[in-house]
Amino acid sequence: MARTGGAVDKKLEKATFAGGCFWCMAGPFENIKGVVKVVAGYTGGTKDDPTYEEVSTGKTGHVEALQVTYDPAQADYDQLLDTFWRNVDPTDTAGQFADRGSQYKTIIFYHDDGQRRLAEESKERLAASGKFKKPVVTEIRPASRFYPAEEYHQDYHKKNPVQYGLYKQGSGRDAFLTKVWGEGPADPALPTKEDLKKTLTPMQYNVTRECGTEPAFRNEYWDNKKEGVYVDRISGEVLFSSKDKFDSGTGWPSFTRPLESGNIVEKSDKTLGMERTEVKSKHADSHLGHVFPDGPRPIGLRYCVNSAALRFIPKEDLEKEGYGKYKKIFEK
Repeated sequence: MARTGGAVDKKLEKATFAGGCFWCMAGPFENIKGVVKVVAGYTGGTKDDPTYEEVSTGKTGHVEALQVTYDPAQADYDQLLDTFWRNVDPTDTAGQFADRGSQYKTIIFYHDDGQRRLAEESKERLAASGKFKKPVVTEIRPASRFYPAEEYHQDYHKKNPVQYGLYKQGSGRDAFLTKVWGEGPADPALPTKEDLKKTLTPMQYNVTRECGTEPAFRNEYWDNKKEGVYVDRISGEVLFSSKDKFDSGTGWPSFTRPLESGNIVEKSDKTLGMERTEVKSKHADSHLGHVFPDGPRPIGLRYCVNSAALRFIPKEDLEKEGYGKYKKIFEK
């Protein structure tokens, strides 16, 4: 390190890794002492200034990647490599977990010959370790121009911690890493009661946490006819699709069935002098509404849900909101 004017001038270095969805990779690198900055972006292709929509087609040659800026006096490159291997499936040639396509494959981009040598040696050690039954296929390539991704992708795991955790679990990434490395992930933490009171409206809090009911015909989604999915307002769990929404005439959003039945919990409700079936979200334990046996045939069910418990994601925003796998539902 050189000293200039009495101050210490630290020489920072860069490392670039591609390992599937960059949301799932940022957190582990940021936890390393000596890492100064982690930026999500695109690299490896030929398209100048690519957008997320362009890269997601798999036709630009770019991959989703992270550029890690670190202080080599505190964090060495081998440590970064170890973190990379422990967060990917290096045997997958066609993507990573639920994310399929060339834009999600694993690549180590080296910035100098020293990084190249260390990356190759690290890959050889992993292949010889017996951790994987299939060949380690991660590419090692020279770094090329890196394009930072759109702002909504940066620090996504901090901005949307619950959805981030659920995405990692739902994609199969966490289960795979636990099986290989034996390190179980922590359950995604929900916001505290105090945080919810700050971020939810009084009606949203009353419905989701106190089993309240919003006024009929005077709520956000009762007559929403746009295409998209409905998720739990607190956790981001996927609950319903516009494909299963119908006009029940009741003044509340009504669905014939859940889109993800595993995210729905049904409980007996004997309040108000009647016996009903309450519907709640599994992870957030949010009160959603009730299900009744008077829906349209052939299913015959009506999930009557409060808008206040839901957040609607239009089909054109599914990719950037982290629900890209549901786009196929709306493709003609």
